[in-house]
Amino acid sequence: MIDFHSHILPKMDDGSQSTQESLEMLKALSKQGVTRVVATPHFYANDESVSAFLERRKSSYDRLISCVTPDMPEIINGAEVRYYGGISHLENLEALCVKGSRLILLEMPENRWTEYAIREIEDVSSERNLIPVLAHIERYIAYQNSETLYRLLESGVLMQINASFLNGFFSRRKALNMLKRNQIHFIGSDCHNVSDRPPEIQKAVKIIRKKLGDGFTDSFVDFANIFLKI
Repeated sequence: MIDFHSHILPKMDDGSQSTQESLEMLKALSKQGVTRVVATPHFYANDESVSAFLERRKSSYDRLISCVTPDMPEIINGAEVRYYGGISHLENLEALCVKGSRLILLEMPENRWTEYAIREIEDVSSERNLIPVLAHIERYIAYQNSETLYRLLESGVLMQINASFLNGFFSRRKALNMLKRNQIHFIGSDCHNVSDRPPEIQKAVKIIRKKLGDGFTDSFVDFANIFLKI
């Protein structure tokens, strides 16, 4: 099982603040059956160059990986890239993709997206030959009309949800309906620590299995593995 969205690298952003905390998060994920976790620290183009971010990420990853034991999940480097006007032209955008793939996790504004923003997402796909994955899509859908979602899906844009969308009693039905309509492609814990934002992905996968069956659940999990060349 893959956790597609996490802030597990130490001292990269508002996520883990120490190597020890990161190790505790990895242990928690391992107990939940997660074998691979995508590390997606925040990237803000207005604050940092791609090269500076990659250098920081490597340093953080190297510190953590030196302490990781074989029973812990494999860590795959990526980024949660904050959208801004002009992102489709960002130099070296490809370097922010999830390692081993063309998948790029985009954090969109929590408001109604303009036509310009929608076209830019499409341009990331068509002009840069990348596969945009919209992070925690549940945060944005209330602001968009249904045509926007369908248009992006038709353009090959993929969607990621946080486990909390399924774990929440009042949001669970909507999450399951989106899953059944193939509008969700990846699930992530979006874990930041082991206290108020811990990894809680196992419960969400159990809900999918209980409500949608073993076949659907296994296919959903396999989809992520295929993209990450497993």
